[in-house]
Amino acid sequence: MADCVFCMIRDNKIPGTRVFEDSKVLAFLDIGPVNKGHTLVIPKEHYETLLDIPDGLLEHLVVTTKKIARAAMKAVDGKGVNVMISSYRAAGQLVPHAHFHVIPRHDGDGFRHWPQGRYESQEEAQKCAAKISANL
Repeated sequence: MADCVFCMIRDNKIPGTRVFEDSKVLAFLDIGPVNKGHTLVIPKEHYETLLDIPDGLLEHLVVTTKKIARAAMKAVDGKGVNVMISSYRAAGQLVPHAHFHVIPRHDGDGFRHWPQGRYESQEEAQKCAAKISANL
């Protein structure tokens, strides 16, 4: 995709601080890191969201993301790691190219998780679960 910022990084049209690259995957530092070592892991081929990535490539992407997570934690003496992916703008995806965020964590670093909600009843939860199951 010609106007995709991640494709431009992949193609060396704009700079990116590369961490890892093979024939299918590219990993580079996030330009607005939550913490030092915050790395983005992308499929080289352009896919907009997680839901679009072919299963075989997704497997390779996840295994690579695991390796990057381990290396990033070690590099910055992280005490934990978040691996996150958002699909579509409503979920917070800002760049329409599928990517995993690898965020090394430290005690008291200030990064917060989302607020938790709840179902009104067990019946409501069961109905939701049934709808999800029906769509598999």
